[in-house]
Amino acid sequence: MNKIADDCMNAVEQCREQLPTTPWMEEVEQCREQLPTTPWMEEVEQCREQLPRVPTVGALGEASASCSRPLPASMQATQGAVTELVPHTGDMVLLDRIVDCDDQSLTAELAVRGDGLLCDGPTVPAWVGIEYMAQTIAAYVGMKAKLANEPIRLGFLLGTRFYNSNIAAFKVGATLTIRVEKIIQDDGLGVFECRILGEGVDITANLNVYQPPLGNT
Repeated sequence: MNKIADDCMNAVEQCREQLPTTPWMEEVEQCREQLPTTPWMEEVEQCREQLPRVPTVGALGEASASCSRPLPASMQATQGAVTELVPHTGDMVLLDRIVDCDDQSLTAELAVRGDGLLCDGPTVPAWVGIEYMAQTIAAYVGMKAKLANEPIRLGFLLGTRFYNSNIAAFKVGATLTIRVEKIIQDDGLGVFECRILGEGVDITANLNVYQPPLGNT
């Protein structure tokens, strides 16, 4: 299990090193290095480990039925309209629809695509799950912005300390459910607990994200 997670993170790092560097990416990297990862992020992680565990969207069975709730009436018009909630466009929009949303969390679904963008033959590498999680966080932030009559803004994935996957790759065509829940959001910095579930798939991670203040993007 740890080897799969290590392989995934190594693949992400190799991919990241091959990306073309642009001025804004350098600024984000500088910002990331200066972010106060201590003490509050470490305190959040320690606090989280001490909290009693409660069902989130569990195995999408009884736990899902008891914890999940339909979208509020004010959100129903945007259900499924993922492109209205995220800053991504075209083939980079990987989510198919919004399933559920409340003040602290959002659940989305997607079918793993074999269109070649992130595909490796009949499979997609498991590390792509980080992008699935990040886009679900973007949809959550976008939903909150839409309800507040604010524009959809760009955000940045700072990274994750743990990415625990029970698989090495997703099968093309597989249906995945991604749930993200806000742990903390303060001064543009956020930590989200994320989970991907599907047939034979169970992946968890905590993602650290950053969104510049309104007017700075």
